[in-house]
Amino acid sequence: MAAVTWSGGTEHWTNKGDDVRLFLWHKKAKDGVPHKGTVFFVHGSSMASQPTFDLHVPGRPYSSAMDWFTDQGYDTWTMDNEGYGRSSKHRDHNSDISCGADDLAAGTEYVTRVTGVKQFLMYGISSGALKAALFAQRHPDRVAKLALDAFVWTGEGAHTLEQRRKKLPEFLAKNRRPADRAFVHSIFNRDHPGTADDATVEAFADAILTLDDSLPTGTYVDMCSKLPLVDPEKIDVPTIILRGEYDGIAAFDDLIEFFKRLPNTNKQFSVMKGISHASFQQKNYMMVYHILHSFFTLPDPVYTGG
Repeated sequence: MAAVTWSGGTEHWTNKGDDVRLFLWHKKAKDGVPHKGTVFFVHGSSMASQPTFDLHVPGRPYSSAMDWFTDQGYDTWTMDNEGYGRSSKHRDHNSDISCGADDLAAGTEYVTRVTGVKQFLMYGISSGALKAALFAQRHPDRVAKLALDAFVWTGEGAHTLEQRRKKLPEFLAKNRRPADRAFVHSIFNRDHPGTADDATVEAFADAILTLDDSLPTGTYVDMCSKLPLVDPEKIDVPTIILRGEYDGIAAFDDLIEFFKRLPNTNKQFSVMKGISHASFQQKNYMMVYHILHSFFTLPDPVYTGG
């Protein structure tokens, strides 16, 4: 395995409670470009923040989503949830969705304290989308816009979760599960092989395994046995739902029902052609960046029907 290091950003640390340390990674907006806001990226169940959002692959421009967004004028932040990457792993805890939303509360409080930014353009993927949605439900005042990628609401029709439930007793029995290269490969092979190139998958695996050889079980337990975890009628912020064409977790009808119930009519639903689950690591990743950029820069409505 090629060891991976990260550069070009600044590491930060904050506390959650008395004994949990949370790692944050910051990349500043490019100088000379009009500032467009602050993006807070939220990772999923099977990898920490930097492998997901600051990946570098030779010959693949802007594999780092953070680099692309900083070049467009965004300040970018991401964070390792408790149990992942550089953040604390010592507690007897499985780092579930609610724990992740608590991490976001602590992380955004820290960013507000050091930068003065009070509202974030928040993007979450997979269980990170659930964490971001629950955070927005709890703290709508801190979310300017919400992007939910590879999201799941009730789980109905999600064939990947149907298969994963067969291992639920195993996930319930322990707080962590092993992570290896074969597991990373399975993320890209289970729905529709070919949506990601081999070099990107291997670089992604290197980055994940540099930081973790095991991962918390909490998000898997939640997604297999406790859905729904969020109430769309209580998420009253501008929201976009992104759904990969081949995603086996983000079942289309389930997401449409969630979308219909969102009370803020400043909302969008985007189906991403040729993409399965890990959208930033797909061959069509630039399309995802542009969809997000368009949503984040969409002007506020002048007429609201009042």
